[in-house]
Amino acid sequence: MLEPYLPILLLVGITAAFGVVNVIVSDLLGGHRAVVSKGDSYECGMEPEGSARLRLSIHFYLVAVLFILFDVESVFLVLWAVAAKSFSAAGVGALVFAEILVFVGLLLAALVYVWRKGGLQWDR
Repeated sequence: MLEPYLPILLLVGITAAFGVVNVIVSDLLGGHRAVVSKGDSYECGMEPEGSARLRLSIHFYLVAVLFILFDVESVFLVLWAVAAKSFSAAGVGALVFAEILVFVGLLLAALVYVWRKGGLQWDR
């Protein structure tokens, strides 16, 4: 019953063994030198300044989430535009166009709401 899957299982076993053997051999043969600067952060060859624990306002994250939300919704518009020819060929082009107008209207209403509430300003 498992005979058709034997080549796949064999391949998975070989790749897992290859990874384990590589890690073990590199650990045994590799050099081990303790260097103080090995654990430091590296930023373009420059010494880092300040703390990495920078506190940002919640408004910055809200703007980022809104950007992603509207960006993903714009992808739906691109997909609709690509499939528009097939909708018109199927005879439901007017219905789909009306639905996309409702979608764009809701999208614009949400954008106006967020804009009026000040959700697009993270530096307040």
